[in-house]
Amino acid sequence: MGFIKKIGGSLLTKGIIMLMVFSFACCADNRMADYQTPVLNYQTNVENDFIVPEGWQISLWAESPSLYNPTNMDVDEKGRIWVTEAVNYRDFNNDPKHHLNFEKGDRVMILEDTDGDGISDTSKVFVQDKDLVAPLGIAVVGNKVFVSCAPTLFVYTDENGDDVPDKKEAFLTGFGGFDHDHSLHSLVVGPDGKWYFNTGNAGPHRVTDKGGWQLRSGSVYSGGTPYNDKNEPAQVSDDGRIWVGGLALRMNNKGKDLEVVGHNFRNSYEVALDSYGNMWQNDNDDQVVTCRVSWLMEGGNAGYFNANGKRTWQADRKPGQDIFTAHWHQDDPGVMPAGDNTGAGSPTGVVVYEGDAFGQDYRGMLLSADAGRNVIFAYQPSPNGAGFDLNRRDLITSTPESTEGYVWNDIDEDKQKWFRPSDVAVGTDGAIYIADWYDPVVGGHQMMDTVGYGRIYRISPKGKNLTIPKIDLSTVEGQIDALLNPAINVRSQGFEKLLEQGEQVVEDVKKILDSDNPYHQSRAIWLLSKLGNQGNAIVKNVLKNEPDPRLRTVAFRALKDDAESFLKYAATAANDPSPQVRREVAISLRDTPWEESSALIKELFKGYNDNDPWYLEALGMAMDGKEEMTYRELLSDQPKDPSKWSETFASLVWRIHPKSAITALKDRAISEGLSINSKHQAVDALAFINYREAVAAMIDIQKSSSDSTVREMSKWWLNFRKSNDWYALWNWEAEGGASFKIPEKIALLNEMLLNKDAPKEKRIDAGNQMAKSLIGGRLLISLAAKTQLSDELISGISEEILNNPALEIRTLASEYFIKSKGKHYAIPSILKHNGDTAKGESVFLTQCTSCHKNGLTGNEIGPDLSSIGEKFDKTGILDAIINPNASIVFGYEPVMIRTKSGQAFYGFLLSEGETTVLKDMTGKQIVIAPDDIESKEKMKTGIMPSAMALGLTEQDLANLSAYLLTLKNSTL
Repeated sequence: MGFIKKIGGSLLTKGIIMLMVFSFACCADNRMADYQTPVLNYQTNVENDFIVPEGWQISLWAESPSLYNPTNMDVDEKGRIWVTEAVNYRDFNNDPKHHLNFEKGDRVMILEDTDGDGISDTSKVFVQDKDLVAPLGIAVVGNKVFVSCAPTLFVYTDENGDDVPDKKEAFLTGFGGFDHDHSLHSLVVGPDGKWYFNTGNAGPHRVTDKGGWQLRSGSVYSGGTPYNDKNEPAQVSDDGRIWVGGLALRMNNKGKDLEVVGHNFRNSYEVALDSYGNMWQNDNDDQVVTCRVSWLMEGGNAGYFNANGKRTWQADRKPGQDIFTAHWHQDDPGVMPAGDNTGAGSPTGVVVYEGDAFGQDYRGMLLSADAGRNVIFAYQPSPNGAGFDLNRRDLITSTPESTEGYVWNDIDEDKQKWFRPSDVAVGTDGAIYIADWYDPVVGGHQMMDTVGYGRIYRISPKGKNLTIPKIDLSTVEGQIDALLNPAINVRSQGFEKLLEQGEQVVEDVKKILDSDNPYHQSRAIWLLSKLGNQGNAIVKNVLKNEPDPRLRTVAFRALKDDAESFLKYAATAANDPSPQVRREVAISLRDTPWEESSALIKELFKGYNDNDPWYLEALGMAMDGKEEMTYRELLSDQPKDPSKWSETFASLVWRIHPKSAITALKDRAISEGLSINSKHQAVDALAFINYREAVAAMIDIQKSSSDSTVREMSKWWLNFRKSNDWYALWNWEAEGGASFKIPEKIALLNEMLLNKDAPKEKRIDAGNQMAKSLIGGRLLISLAAKTQLSDELISGISEEILNNPALEIRTLASEYFIKSKGKHYAIPSILKHNGDTAKGESVFLTQCTSCHKNGLTGNEIGPDLSSIGEKFDKTGILDAIINPNASIVFGYEPVMIRTKSGQAFYGFLLSEGETTVLKDMTGKQIVIAPDDIESKEKMKTGIMPSAMALGLTEQDLANLSAYLLTLKNSTL
């Protein structure tokens, strides 16, 4: 995530606004007295700054000094907007003397439009707390305000309604990611009355709920902040499962029954629920071109790491795989479909719009904010098999690149990128509200804005006066009004009040089933299922007789929590004509013993179409822990010759890959009569069976297959798996491993270098000879890291090692050896130069493509830059080039591993488990056995050489930045 604040463009000139902000900031916290106020002198009109759908209008609802750096919003039953601020955002990277800073901690603000004119006119501090360090989420649930700020989900209780908290509690704690973007995000109340929230992949997460159940989750990822230096993959939670990476979680309103409802994200910023109970989210990527918006199937593995979190997508990337497929492990069994590829961006808040203010065409609209793309994306999800199609459109944007059919006014391109939405929410009036945080950079734990400027926009239909309703929660009528409100956490208050009354409100709630809004009907179904026998009977009737499959899906979801009658409902729904309903039955069987679920699993398999990946994944969940029994049971209906299996059965075997299928999979892989795709499917399935017999079968395939592509594929799997899951299953005789033997000549030079009795000149000469080679350079760096080289030796060797032909050595040596002073670049000076894109392309081709790609050009050592122009403005691009180590991209934090042979290896950590795998600066993977490692250290120096090291002039930088701004993926 990159946080952001839009400076300028509303009711006043920027100069006046910024003077107001600066004055307020100095009064609020006297930390900026030595900072000079920027001079900003143009005036804009909000309506002209944005592209919105025809018939809609956008207005500025609030701005600084009413709020600063907004990260998240929620709405209470009074229609007020609550905001979490991140003024003290990443102070380890941002000097508080030159940024707005609150010594008393970050704040939660309450903003309100008291006179109904569509503009906020009051703003007050609900709480300011030193424990709040850049909080990322807020939920207002009655008189309780939940604030997400890792490691803790705090709850502040306002017992007397005076907008001042009377009690503070650490509701849950133990989440990783303190002062980190990839950490704990906002809570939302689902239509079932349960509480949902999520956390990013900055683990480890070790959280104990209020019932004593413990979540343990982690991955190979660490970094981003000084506090996130350790993580741990393959941890087992109290449910006996391994959960990985970012998580979506659910619990009851007492903080008990914590459970994982989705995992293996990178950093989903929020989970949004619609009234059907569908979960939606977006997810960031490793700064390439693969951000996504997804439907989250309950229990789904979203595929960022491998299944146990020990390996990154780069470690697992198969030959020929495109980045999107590899990044989300889309070719691996047990991973849900990734959803819509939104390209390069920084996805943030999400919400589903279920109101009627904008008309039926927009009812059910999924809204996804993307700060990096300056846009609110919109989707109308449509069922496709057991999953959903997601067709994207730009709903609200300040940039025209990916929007068709609009004539854009003449405006400076950088100014278009000042719209950086951090959240999107729905008000009780049915209007859409967008929080906006401006900054030239997006993400990477850094901000360049110094005054904390923030805004909230209000979007409404033209010609409609949307008013904030008065909700009376003391009456049944008022409670139903709350239940039907478009603000999600407001309707939870109606749900709870009605639930307290039990069967006496059944008739009132039942009337909602006659609504023409299916989302209202769904909320009634959820509630009725909990209103005693009368309500339960109504929901059972919906499951059996309702013509709308969406409502039948809701009915089954609502009924399945009844442990005593669950299997009866499952038996009814297992024959449902809708794959969406049958999918829910399959998911619900995950923890049901084989004896009780076998008949239902067989029935569900009959409804499987092998072109439906969502249904297949749901079947896989149903068979979790029951793979061997399922395989044997379903095998009896297949031909004895494995090459004649049905495609549906073959794909199921790929998904569950039981040990007892090893021989059959080998036979399919070497069969002469099968298609090449079917053979590859069999080889892939074998590769995920972690038994010695599978290794032997793969070796046989590699030796005996008559198909060269199958032999090559099996060879790749053997070479790959021996570095991880199959490392201990076979005697590999060290074939294909990295050679750490020191050549004799280098060993003798090293001996001379370390001989304290030898003349200084001879020792320096030996070091300089070592500094010319790759292995010699590695040895020197290892010695320097262990402080075994004197200052005289460091000085004498520096020039030679900093000119080593290997970029790996030059980059790593800059951490330990003396660099000559170079030119200081000033961005304002560079901006005075006119950039030539053609010359900038030449700079890119000669200086950047050794590590970066644009389309098909270049290498994949560092991040793909094919869409960099969509995400950054010129200032942000220049800062990244000039100061590459100020904010190292997630997933590209280098490590140095020193081996017992004395060498130092430098690169990206791809996996850490059975072996450790690094990708060096040539793209080569280095496999290091655990016993060979002496130490591992995360480096502060990234792989990217500075502009000075590349010898670039100010004009080169102006040309290069101009060219990079043209790199945009118009197909996304």
